Amino acid sequence: MAGPTATPPDPDGQSLGAQIAGMIARLPPDHVTLGELLDLFGDEGLLLLCILLTLVFLIPVSIPGVSTVFGAAILLVGVSRLLSRQLWLPSRVRDRRLPSDRLRPGLTGGLRWVQRMERLSRPHRLPALVDGRTQDVVNNLAFILAALLLMAPFGFVPFSNTLPALALLAYAIGFIQRDGGAVLLGHLANIGTMVYFAVLIGGGGLVAQELFKRFTA
Repeated sequence: MAGPTATPPDPDGQSLGAQIAGMIARLPPDHVTLGELLDLFGDEGLLLLCILLTLVFLIPVSIPGVSTVFGAAILLVGVSRLLSRQLWLPSRVRDRRLPSDRLRPGLTGGLRWVQRMERLSRPHRLPALVDGRTQDVVNNLAFILAALLLMAPFGFVPFSNTLPALALLAYAIGFIQRDGGAVLLGHLANIGTMVYFAVLIGGGGLVAQELFKRFTA
């Protein structure tokens, strides 16, 4: 069962990177909202939109509030795919204004990851990972997990947003290309993210315990 938001091949034969670059070029000059981005991409381009939204997390740039807003949008795309329903965004997320002048450099810088993934991706590779109803459910749940990991409150820690963003990028390209290899890469990035977060939490707990011992000694 293919999700309702799967993106068909571009009729003009443009690569994913070229399509994303075109969308970045058409961003409003001052501010942009998710509603405006949805208008640019349309209902059939939601996975392309997800690719765009991950780009700012693939380079060392910090834009306050972006991981929450973009992560929530990606999460809802995943839920709509899982339930085979049209995407719905709450007005608070849809109408949140973000500065185009700060987004555009990050989006442009992140394009190189899309171009790398495109070179590595092969349509219909490892079909056992992408063909079938069970695979669609598992993969969409993994996509939702990656969105939740992106929203985790570790944005101040290096790579805490990059790892789940890489997972989401791999999933989106894998879904578009029906590439099981890209989807497998997304699964590995999800696992890596959870291991990394576990180390952060465990290390933070040990530091807190040591500080408590020193202050109570």
